[in-house]
Amino acid sequence: MDLFLTSHVLFNISMGIYLLSFLGYLLFTASRSNRLGTASTSLLVIGLVIHSVGLVLRWLETHQTGYGYVPLSNMYESLVFFSWTIVLIYLILEFKYKQKIIGVFVTPLAFLTIAILSIIPSVSPKITPLMPALQSNWLTIHVTTCFFGYAAFAVSFGISILYLIQDRKGGPQEGMAKWLPALPILDEINYKSIVIGFPMLSLGIITGAAWANYAWGSYWSWDPKETWSLITWFVYAAFLHARITRDWRGRKAAILSIVGFAAVLFTYFGVNYLLSGLHSYA
Repeated sequence: MDLFLTSHVLFNISMGIYLLSFLGYLLFTASRSNRLGTASTSLLVIGLVIHSVGLVLRWLETHQTGYGYVPLSNMYESLVFFSWTIVLIYLILEFKYKQKIIGVFVTPLAFLTIAILSIIPSVSPKITPLMPALQSNWLTIHVTTCFFGYAAFAVSFGISILYLIQDRKGGPQEGMAKWLPALPILDEINYKSIVIGFPMLSLGIITGAAWANYAWGSYWSWDPKETWSLITWFVYAAFLHARITRDWRGRKAAILSIVGFAAVLFTYFGVNYLLSGLHSYA
């Protein structure tokens, strides 16, 4: 079995583990069994380790084929990396805040991000030479920072959905909402997720501009991907501005977080498949 097949298999194994972890978190939510919660987190960590090994093997395969690049250059590789960053950011927040129930709303995102690879016909795991514009060290810096930002926003999205469910039920003392985290805790984790993601996205936009100048001779050309990245940046900038200056919390903040992630998804998928531009190869 060659390295490419091994990395592909490892990605599929990690995808399956993420699905099992989601089911574990779901059962934990229903039973409140600490053992199930611990097992679900342990599965997620194992899946992340396997996923990480797959990324390393994918990188080795690019060198084996003679192209030698960090595997972040196309939709297949970026989706695989996106899933990895979602799991990493979520685990950091889980270990900090000890709120395992959030995994019910985040692990499906990690699973679906890899599962979608088999749904989009144009996405291929085949390793091909990089086009000239991608043959730059800026590729690694730009894509890595952007996707860490996207991952933090994905986690924020999951938390916001949970917040709205809790808010609709009227608080932790009513019905099924008694097993949900308190609204202030969810609001705080949502805020911290965006605090992680916003500087990452900002750095991604800045490095993207530097890369654009290197590749095309212009820092900014109002390409659709650039424009929607800026729109996404403004949404999350508005979130942080409202939080800091007006102490904007709760339901409105959760809704704005969801709107922001919708902008992220359009920046990532919509621009690539609906709008043509300099980033069409992405």
